[in-house]
Amino acid sequence: MTIGKVAIIGAGNGGITASADLTMRGYEVNLFEMHEYQQNLESIRKKGGIDLKDEKGETFIPFNNVTTDIEAAVQDADIIMLTVPSFAIESITKILAPHVNENQIIFINGAGTMGSLRFVNKAKEEGINTQFKICETNSLTYGTRAFADEARVELSLYVKKIFFSAYPSTETHTLLEKCSQLYDCLVPAKNIWHTTLENGNPEVHPGPALLNAGRIDYSDGEFYLYKEGITEHTVKVLKAIEKERMAIGKAFGYELENAIESRAGRGYFTDDGRDLQTLFNTSKVYSAIKGPVAVDSRYFTEDISYGLVLWSNLGKVAGVDTPNIDSVITLGSTMLERDFYETGVDLKSLGFENKTIEELIGLV
Repeated sequence: MTIGKVAIIGAGNGGITASADLTMRGYEVNLFEMHEYQQNLESIRKKGGIDLKDEKGETFIPFNNVTTDIEAAVQDADIIMLTVPSFAIESITKILAPHVNENQIIFINGAGTMGSLRFVNKAKEEGINTQFKICETNSLTYGTRAFADEARVELSLYVKKIFFSAYPSTETHTLLEKCSQLYDCLVPAKNIWHTTLENGNPEVHPGPALLNAGRIDYSDGEFYLYKEGITEHTVKVLKAIEKERMAIGKAFGYELENAIESRAGRGYFTDDGRDLQTLFNTSKVYSAIKGPVAVDSRYFTEDISYGLVLWSNLGKVAGVDTPNIDSVITLGSTMLERDFYETGVDLKSLGFENKTIEELIGLV
C-alpha cells in the first residue's frame, strides 16, 4: 500500500508541525482538533496555511484542511496519526474508534505510554471490537514548537531515530513498512513495553523539574529546564532514575539506551564525550526550549502519571528496586496534592495485574 492520505489528530506542537511537513512533502493531510480546542485551528484557517521555519529557512505552506468533524477527518485516510498528550488517549478513542476501519493504520506519534494498548482497551470498553492496525513510537518524530495562534512552526530537528512497535508486536514489521513511507527514522522495537521504557521524558522531566519547583514558581514563566535546571546536582537524580529504568529493561530482556545514547541517536546533540549535564545545557535544540512554566504542567503530571508510576510497577514485577522513581512520585503527589499512585497508569488499569514478566511480554 502506498500512503497518500494522512489524518492528523491533535493540533498541538506535533500535529501542526506534521501537517506542515507532510503537506510540503506531497501528502494529502487533514488536521483534526476537538471542539473545545478549535481555537488551535483558527489562525490556520485565516492565514490559509502554516509558516514553517527550519534549518533551510522559512517557508509558507498553503494548508487549510482543518476540521472538528472526526468522521470527515479520517475518511479514506491511509494513516491516522495521533499527536495528542498521553492523558488524551482515552477521550480521543471514544470519538475516533467508531470511524476507523480495519484497513486504516492508527499511528501514535509521541512519547510512548502504552497508548496502543490503552486505545484498544478503551475501544472494547465502548463496545467496539475492531481489529485495529495500531502502533506507537517512544518519542515524537520532530523537535519542534508550534504557535497555533500564529499558524507558525519553529522546527529545530527532524529526528533521526525513533523506536517503533505495533500492538500486537507480531504486526510491527508490517506496519513499520507502511509508516516508514512518512518517516525514515523509525526502527523496530521489541514491543510496546520496549517503546515505553525508551520514552525519555519520565526520566528527564519530573525529577529535575521537581528540584527546581521554587525557581519555576518564582520565574513567572521564564524558566528553561534543559539550560538552567539540569545542573551538576539535579542531573544525579536523572541518572539515578536512568539506572533504575535500565535495570527494569534488562530484566525484561531489553538493552535500553541511556540518556546520552537515546538523544544523540535522535539528533538532539552529538555524543562527543562531554557529560550529560553539559550536553543538555548546550544543545541548540534543548537549550531553546522554555519550560515548564508551572508546577502543574505536563513535565510533572503526565510524566509521573503515564511514565514513572508504570515503571515503578514494572520494577516490582522484575524484582528491581526503584527508590528514586518512587521518591519523585511521592514528592510530586505531595506537591500537587494528588495521589499519582492512585490515578496513574499502572498494570491494574492496563488489565495486566498479577502477571509475570513472561506473561506481560506474551500479552503484547
